Amino acid sequence: MQLDFGMMTKYMPYFFRSLGVTLQLTAASLLLGIVISIPLSLIKLSRYRAVRAIGTFYTSIFRGVPLLVQVFIVYFGLPQLIGPSFTFSAFQAGCITFAFNSAAYISESLRGGIMAVDVGQREAAMALAVPYGKMMKDIIFPQAIKSVMPSLVNEFIGLLKNTTLISTVGLVDVLRASQMVVSDTYRAFEPYITAAAFYYVLVMAISFLGKQLERWVNKSDQR
Repeated sequence: MQLDFGMMTKYMPYFFRSLGVTLQLTAASLLLGIVISIPLSLIKLSRYRAVRAIGTFYTSIFRGVPLLVQVFIVYFGLPQLIGPSFTFSAFQAGCITFAFNSAAYISESLRGGIMAVDVGQREAAMALAVPYGKMMKDIIFPQAIKSVMPSLVNEFIGLLKNTTLISTVGLVDVLRASQMVVSDTYRAFEPYITAAAFYYVLVMAISFLGKQLERWVNKSDQR
Protein backbone atom coordinates (compact mmCIF):
# COMPACT_ATOMS: atom_id res chain seq x y z
CA MET A 1 0.00 0.00 0.00
CA GLN A 2 1.35 3.43 -0.95
CA LEU A 3 1.64 6.14 1.66
CA ASP A 4 -0.78 9.05 1.49
CA PHE A 5 -0.04 11.82 3.96
CA GLY A 6 -2.35 14.13 2.06
CA MET A 7 -5.34 12.42 3.63
CA MET A 8 -4.10 13.65 7.03
CA THR A 9 -4.85 17.26 6.12
CA LYS A 10 -8.50 17.09 7.12
CA TYR A 11 -7.53 15.60 10.49
CA MET A 12 -5.05 18.33 11.42
CA PRO A 13 -7.58 20.45 13.38
CA TYR A 14 -8.37 17.35 15.41
CA PHE A 15 -4.68 16.78 16.14
CA PHE A 16 -4.18 20.40 17.19
CA ARG A 17 -7.12 20.20 19.62
CA SER A 18 -5.65 17.06 21.13
CA LEU A 19 -2.28 18.82 21.31
CA GLY A 20 -3.86 21.44 23.56
CA VAL A 21 -5.09 18.69 25.90
CA THR A 22 -1.61 17.13 26.01
CA LEU A 23 0.04 20.47 26.82
CA GLN A 24 -2.52 21.35 29.50
CA LEU A 25 -2.12 17.95 31.16
CA THR A 26 1.68 18.16 31.06
CA ALA A 27 1.86 21.72 32.39
CA ALA A 28 -0.68 21.15 35.17
CA SER A 29 1.01 17.92 36.26
CA LEU A 30 4.47 19.49 36.27
CA LEU A 31 3.42 22.55 38.28
CA LEU A 32 1.56 20.45 40.84
CA GLY A 33 4.49 18.03 40.96
CA ILE A 34 6.91 20.85 41.73
CA VAL A 35 4.65 22.14 44.50
CA ILE A 36 4.50 18.67 46.08
CA SER A 37 8.22 18.03 45.62
CA ILE A 38 9.35 21.07 47.65
CA PRO A 39 8.05 19.89 51.07
CA LEU A 40 8.91 16.31 50.08
CA SER A 41 12.54 17.26 49.50
CA LEU A 42 12.64 18.93 52.93
CA ILE A 43 11.19 15.79 54.51
CA LYS A 44 14.03 13.78 52.95
CA LEU A 45 16.54 16.20 54.50
CA SER A 46 15.01 16.10 57.98
CA ARG A 47 17.31 15.44 60.91
CA TYR A 48 14.86 12.81 62.14
CA ARG A 49 15.26 9.33 60.68
CA ALA A 50 11.56 8.47 60.94
CA VAL A 51 10.61 11.58 58.96
CA ARG A 52 13.23 10.81 56.29
CA ALA A 53 11.86 7.27 56.08
CA ILE A 54 8.46 8.68 55.06
CA GLY A 55 9.98 10.53 52.13
CA THR A 56 12.05 7.52 51.11
CA PHE A 57 8.98 5.26 51.26
CA TYR A 58 6.98 7.70 49.13
CA THR A 59 9.65 7.74 46.44
CA SER A 60 10.06 3.96 46.50
CA ILE A 61 6.35 3.47 45.79
CA PHE A 62 6.28 5.68 42.73
CA ARG A 63 9.59 4.31 41.48
CA GLY A 64 8.60 0.69 42.03
CA VAL A 65 5.08 0.66 40.56
CA PRO A 66 4.63 1.05 36.78
CA LEU A 67 3.10 4.39 35.84
CA LEU A 68 0.26 2.78 33.90
CA VAL A 69 -0.71 0.80 37.01
CA GLN A 70 -0.74 4.06 38.98
CA VAL A 71 -3.10 5.59 36.41
CA PHE A 72 -5.47 2.62 36.72
CA ILE A 73 -5.38 2.76 40.52
CA VAL A 74 -6.35 6.44 40.55
CA TYR A 75 -8.93 6.26 37.75
CA PHE A 76 -10.56 2.90 38.53
CA GLY A 77 -9.45 2.01 42.05
CA LEU A 78 -9.95 5.18 44.10
CA PRO A 79 -13.65 5.64 43.16
CA GLN A 80 -14.27 2.08 44.38
CA LEU A 81 -12.41 2.83 47.62
CA ILE A 82 -13.99 6.22 48.29
CA GLY A 83 -17.47 5.52 46.93
CA PRO A 84 -19.33 5.19 43.62
CA SER A 85 -20.51 8.79 43.76
CA PHE A 86 -16.90 10.00 43.71
CA THR A 87 -15.24 9.76 40.32
CA PHE A 88 -12.34 11.37 38.50
CA SER A 89 -12.40 12.56 34.95
CA ALA A 90 -9.61 11.15 32.79
CA PHE A 91 -7.87 14.54 32.87
CA GLN A 92 -8.07 14.78 36.66
CA ALA A 93 -6.83 11.21 37.10
CA GLY A 94 -3.90 11.87 34.80
CA CYS A 95 -3.01 15.14 36.49
CA ILE A 96 -3.07 13.58 39.97
CA THR A 97 -1.09 10.51 38.94
CA PHE A 98 1.56 12.30 36.92
CA ALA A 99 1.96 15.06 39.51
CA PHE A 100 2.58 12.69 42.43
CA ASN A 101 4.82 10.52 40.27
CA SER A 102 6.87 13.50 39.08
CA ALA A 103 7.13 14.81 42.64
CA ALA A 104 8.99 11.66 43.64
CA TYR A 105 11.68 12.27 41.02
CA ILE A 106 11.81 16.07 41.27
CA SER A 107 12.20 15.85 45.06
CA GLU A 108 15.29 13.70 44.59
CA SER A 109 16.78 16.30 42.25
CA LEU A 110 15.94 19.10 44.66
CA ARG A 111 17.41 17.18 47.56
CA GLY A 112 20.68 16.81 45.64
CA GLY A 113 20.60 20.48 44.67
CA ILE A 114 20.06 21.59 48.27
CA MET A 115 22.89 19.39 49.50
CA ALA A 116 25.16 20.86 46.80
CA VAL A 117 24.73 24.40 48.13
CA ASP A 118 27.78 25.47 50.11
CA VAL A 119 27.13 24.67 53.76
CA GLY A 120 28.87 27.90 54.70
CA GLN A 121 25.92 29.90 53.37
CA ARG A 122 23.57 28.03 55.65
CA GLU A 123 25.87 28.54 58.61
CA ALA A 124 26.14 32.25 57.83
CA ALA A 125 22.36 32.57 57.66
CA MET A 126 22.00 30.77 60.98
CA ALA A 127 24.64 33.02 62.53
CA LEU A 128 22.61 36.03 61.39
CA ALA A 129 19.49 34.50 62.97
CA VAL A 130 17.71 34.20 59.63
CA PRO A 131 14.55 32.08 60.13
CA TYR A 132 14.70 28.62 58.60
CA GLY A 133 11.80 29.20 56.22
CA LYS A 134 13.22 32.50 54.96
CA MET A 135 16.68 30.98 54.60
CA MET A 136 15.35 28.14 52.45
CA LYS A 137 13.13 30.41 50.37
CA ASP A 138 15.59 33.24 49.72
CA ILE A 139 19.03 31.59 49.89
CA ILE A 140 19.01 27.81 49.51
CA PHE A 141 16.17 27.03 47.09
CA PRO A 142 17.07 29.61 44.41
CA GLN A 143 20.58 28.15 44.16
CA ALA A 144 19.33 24.57 44.30
CA ILE A 145 16.84 25.15 41.47
CA LYS A 146 19.56 26.63 39.27
CA SER A 147 21.74 23.57 39.73
CA VAL A 148 18.93 21.09 39.02
CA MET A 149 17.43 22.94 36.08
CA PRO A 150 18.70 20.39 33.50
CA SER A 151 17.02 17.66 35.55
CA LEU A 152 13.77 19.63 35.62
CA VAL A 153 13.88 20.01 31.84
CA ASN A 154 14.43 16.27 31.47
CA GLU A 155 11.54 15.59 33.82
CA PHE A 156 9.36 17.93 31.74
CA ILE A 157 10.25 15.97 28.61
CA GLY A 158 9.69 12.63 30.30
CA LEU A 159 6.35 13.78 31.66
CA LEU A 160 5.25 14.94 28.22
CA LYS A 161 5.95 11.51 26.76
CA ASN A 162 4.39 9.69 29.72
CA THR A 163 1.08 11.51 29.17
CA THR A 164 0.45 9.10 26.28
CA LEU A 165 -0.56 6.56 28.94
CA ILE A 166 -3.68 8.57 29.74
CA SER A 167 -5.11 7.59 26.36
CA THR A 168 -5.80 4.17 27.91
CA VAL A 169 -8.62 5.68 30.01
CA GLY A 170 -10.18 7.67 27.19
CA LEU A 171 -8.64 11.14 27.29
CA VAL A 172 -8.18 12.39 23.73
CA ASP A 173 -4.53 13.40 23.68
CA VAL A 174 -2.30 13.31 20.61
CA LEU A 175 -1.84 9.54 20.74
CA ARG A 176 -5.55 8.89 21.23
CA ALA A 177 -6.32 11.22 18.34
CA SER A 178 -4.02 9.22 16.07
CA GLN A 179 -5.70 5.98 17.19
CA MET A 180 -9.10 7.38 16.30
CA VAL A 181 -7.83 8.43 12.88
CA VAL A 182 -6.56 4.89 12.37
CA SER A 183 -10.03 3.57 13.19
CA ASP A 184 -11.58 6.01 10.74
CA THR A 185 -9.18 5.48 7.83
CA TYR A 186 -7.90 1.93 8.41
CA ARG A 187 -4.42 3.29 7.83
CA ALA A 188 -1.91 3.21 10.68
CA PHE A 189 1.43 4.50 9.42
CA GLU A 190 0.41 8.05 8.52
CA PRO A 191 -1.53 8.83 11.75
CA TYR A 192 1.14 7.39 14.03
CA ILE A 193 3.97 9.14 12.18
CA THR A 194 1.99 12.39 12.47
CA ALA A 195 1.63 11.84 16.23
CA ALA A 196 5.34 11.06 16.48
CA ALA A 197 6.15 14.30 14.62
CA PHE A 198 4.02 16.30 17.05
CA TYR A 199 5.81 14.82 20.06
CA TYR A 200 9.24 15.25 18.46
CA VAL A 201 8.64 18.94 17.74
CA LEU A 202 7.40 19.48 21.31
CA VAL A 203 10.44 17.76 22.81
CA MET A 204 12.83 19.76 20.63
CA ALA A 205 11.05 22.99 21.59
CA ILE A 206 11.27 22.17 25.31
CA SER A 207 14.96 21.27 24.95
CA PHE A 208 15.66 24.55 23.16
CA LEU A 209 13.80 26.63 25.73
CA GLY A 210 15.57 24.77 28.54
CA LYS A 211 18.99 25.58 27.08
CA GLN A 212 18.03 29.21 26.61
CA LEU A 213 16.87 29.40 30.23
CA GLU A 214 20.14 27.86 31.44
CA ARG A 215 22.15 30.42 29.45
CA TRP A 216 20.06 33.26 30.86
CA VAL A 217 20.57 31.99 34.42
CA ASN A 218 24.33 31.60 33.88
CA LYS A 219 24.58 35.13 32.49
CA SER A 220 22.64 36.54 35.44
CA ASP A 221 25.04 34.74 37.83
CA GLN A 222 28.07 36.29 36.09
CA ARG A 223 26.65 39.74 36.54
